[in-house]
Formats: sequence, C-alpha cells, structure tokens
Amino acid sequence: MTENRRPRTVIVGGVAGGMSAATRLRRLDEQREIVVLEKGEHVSFANCGLPYHIGGVIEERSALLLQTPESLRARFDLDVRTGHEVVSIDRDARTVTVRSAAGTEQIAYDDLVLATGAAPVRPGLPGAERAHVLRDVADVDRIVAALAAGDAPTSAAIVGAGFIGLELAETLAPRGLDVTLVELADQVLPHLDPEMARLVQDRLEAHGVTVRTGSGATAVEGDDLVLADGTRVPAGLLVMAVGVTPESRLAREAGLETGARGAVLVDAAQRTNDPHVYAVGDVALKRDAIDDANSFVPLAQTANRHGRLVADAIVGREVKALPVLGTAVVGVFGLTAASTGWSEKRARAAGRDVRIIHTHPADHAGYYPGATSMALKLVVDAATDAILGAQGVGEAGVDKRIDVIATAMRGGLTASDLADLELAYAPQFGSAKDPVNMLGMVAENLANGTTRSLQWHELDDALAGGALLVDVRTAGENAAGAIPGALNIPVDELRARHGELADREVVVHCAVGQRGHTAARLLMQLGHTAVNLDGGYRTWSAAMRTVPATV
Repeated sequence: MTENRRPRTVIVGGVAGGMSAATRLRRLDEQREIVVLEKGEHVSFANCGLPYHIGGVIEERSALLLQTPESLRARFDLDVRTGHEVVSIDRDARTVTVRSAAGTEQIAYDDLVLATGAAPVRPGLPGAERAHVLRDVADVDRIVAALAAGDAPTSAAIVGAGFIGLELAETLAPRGLDVTLVELADQVLPHLDPEMARLVQDRLEAHGVTVRTGSGATAVEGDDLVLADGTRVPAGLLVMAVGVTPESRLAREAGLETGARGAVLVDAAQRTNDPHVYAVGDVALKRDAIDDANSFVPLAQTANRHGRLVADAIVGREVKALPVLGTAVVGVFGLTAASTGWSEKRARAAGRDVRIIHTHPADHAGYYPGATSMALKLVVDAATDAILGAQGVGEAGVDKRIDVIATAMRGGLTASDLADLELAYAPQFGSAKDPVNMLGMVAENLANGTTRSLQWHELDDALAGGALLVDVRTAGENAAGAIPGALNIPVDELRARHGELADREVVVHCAVGQRGHTAARLLMQLGHTAVNLDGGYRTWSAAMRTVPATV
C-alpha cells in the first residue's frame, strides 16, 4: 500500500467471529486501525438468545444487545460502522467497495477478515413469502410484532426440527399457540441417532407440540402449510428453520476458493488462498476431528475461537486451528439433548466398524432426592477403541457428561480410558461411578472380550438366525411391557433355571443393560453362548417408536 497511514484491518461482519477478531486484535496491537463493517443494524448481539426473547424468557430486548459502535469505540478504539454493506472485494487493489445510506465508497485494507456468517435457507415454496426466519434482532422484532398484532395468530408451523426449530417450538407453545413442527427427515434433530432423537420427540409431544416427521412442505395456502401428502397444517405464524448456508458470495465473486456447502476454504491460520484475506465463523470451512475432512460446522463457540485465533495470525503469531468435534446442546421443555463427534449412522455410512454403548444412569446418586435418568450413547471405533462420538438426552447432567467426553476426545483418550477419569463426586452431583466412568467400564469389557453386546437394530436378524431372547427382568416388569417372543427368567433365578435354555445362542436383556451384563456373564461361565442387548428394553422401546430407519 502506498498510502501513508497506520496498518488497517477491515473486518466484514460482527457478532461472534468478527467481534472476537476485532477486540483480540486491538489487545494485541494498539497502533493498528481496525474497521468493522456490518450491513445490519446491530454489530454485537446474543444470536443464540433470540428464540428466548420471543417466548418471554428473556424479557428485555435490550438484554440481547451486547455492545454498540459507541461502546466499542470507547473501550477498544474500533471504527464500527453499522448499515454498511460490503458489495465487492478488489484483491489486487486491496480495497472493498462499501454501500451505505451515505453512498458508495472504497476502503483500503492491509488485511481483510470475512466474518459474514451464514444465512437461513428460504425454501422456494409457493406462497411462502410471508414466512419468517430467525437470524438477527430484526427477525425477532418481526415475529414479536406478528404475535402482538390485533389479529395475532393462534397457530404456528415451524418447518425444520433442528436446534432453532425446537427452541422456537419450546417458546411458542407456552404462549397458547397450536404449534406444529414439520421435518423432512424421519426424526427430529437429524444429527442424532433415531433412538436418541425419539426421546426428544416424546418430550415435545408431551407438551402439546404436534410433530410431523418424514413430511415435506410443498406450498402455503392462506393460513395453512400444505404437506406432500396433502395434509394441511395450521400456520397462522410460519417460520422456516430448515438450516443455514454460508454467506460466501463476496468470497466467491472475489475468486477465493470455496468447498463444501460453498463455505470458504482456509488453512490452519484461517487464511484463504489470498494471503491478505482471512475467513472465520460460519462462512469458513472447518476440519472434522474424526476424518480430517473439510466440514461446514456453524457453531458460535467455534466462531469465537477462530475469531480470536485470526487476530493472532494477523500480528504474526504462529497459530493452528484444531479440528472440530461439533459439540452442541439444546434444551426442550426441561430436557437436554447434547452430542459431540459422529453419530452411529454417520460412522456406519462412512464404513467404520464400530462398537456402540447405551446406558441409562441417574444424573446423581439414586438415594439422594431428585435423581433423574438420562440416556447416554457412546460410538467407539472397534479396531482402536477411539471415541468417535457421544450423545445424551435427559433432564439433568447431560451437558456435563458430553463436555467431559468431548474433552477426552480432544485429549486422545480411548473409550476404555473413561473408566479411570477422576471426576468430582458427592451424592447431589454424581455417583461414585460417574456415568462417564460407567461408559468406560462397558467399553473396556467389550474391548477385552469380557462380554459381547447386540444393538436394537440387530435383534431381528439375530432372532431370525435362531437366537433365543431371554428377558431377565422381574415378572412384573415383563408384564408391564415386553419384547415379543422373549422368555422371561429373572436374573436372580437364572442360575437355577439355565437348564431351560436350548442349546442355542442366547440374547439377554433387562431394562437398561446392567442386569443383562450380569446375566450374560453368568450364562457364559455356565457354558452358554450369550450376548447382551445393549441399552436393554428402554433403548429398544424408544427405537421401536421411531420411523423405521437404516442405521
């Protein structure tokens, strides 16, 4: 640059990635000129809190607005300009063309950071022009205004059962609206495995939300959303929450390389194929921690981390963005659903040989008041014992366990290593054998051949091949609900009655898998070939309430 001025970094977009880059860069370099260009009205807001203002959980709209251009100028000497849209990049001249109410101008840069984020997908359904999306404060204002209008809607249809769709259902149903959640996939939260997602759907339906999975929307007619099978869903308020796509137009038109989903390709320092241009947040690709492939992972925590990292890169520090696990959590009517890494269906689709572990522990010691059950699932590489992923659903303690497993994965611990983690224990917080430790103990038993397990989706083939199913729960439990064709021999009677079992492979099951493990070990030592139905009756019954799916 021939212009006599301080080094200038221009950041396109604010919120998580952009503002993290700007404030970190100022802490590292007081002399640099930092210009943030945001086309919207707000440069720093709590986008993850938007659904909760609609539902009144976050009462004050102002609570969503974290910083203003004035506050950022005062504390960090940032030149933040809202209502300024970057319309093009001239990489040769190192300038951006900016359009605002005052007209069009060119701004020169030494380094350019693209933090344009991702935009909600708007399906081109006939009549869907009135549909809302939820990305920023302006979207919230429009939805709140629609709910407060004199002819306020009495029904709401939400298309998409991912994080945003579920959060909106949770906030709208208590307002008295007739809420329907429509999802093209065969389950809510499609990134989870079906037997885990079913627990979330159960909670939605228990709170009055109608869930239509395996249903595609085809048109909007009047106040109705029309589905592919002809069903008409009341949609006085219509919200599209079918996912997001990276806002990469600027990058593409400037000749920057893009990859999966059109997101910008970056190196370990978040640098594009132009050494003076960086990309962070949802617009940029990440590397997957399991297979190292480029992956589109639009999550706030990663955007914040990479925004900070790119500032270090700009001032010349050696940095390296680590591969991502995609750890995420959502709350639905008091239920928590969390995950990290790969699901079983993703691992199997990739051709991985996996071991699967389901458990249903209490969140803290059962003898201490208030304990509730959770469902945990661990996906393990059968050859190496590496943890590929984990999922959890429950009322309490799920986020803690998934965070521990995500940390173990980052540290390279194996599934069996989980058994030896030293985790905080007191009766009101956990158990002496924490649920994470228990997953490790099961993994160790499977890895060293102490026991074998069978998955719910493998049971039919095993029975068709001649295996005998034995329910080792009590007679009362069996009478309350049983897998068809199972022979009921309670575990405490099995030692005396094992002679009743034919000379064939035995599949044992209990409620959640623990008594089944005891039964399998007993039978194996008595000369039988035995395998435990992983996760027991509870996992099997949840899976049977799903639409049949190939795992």
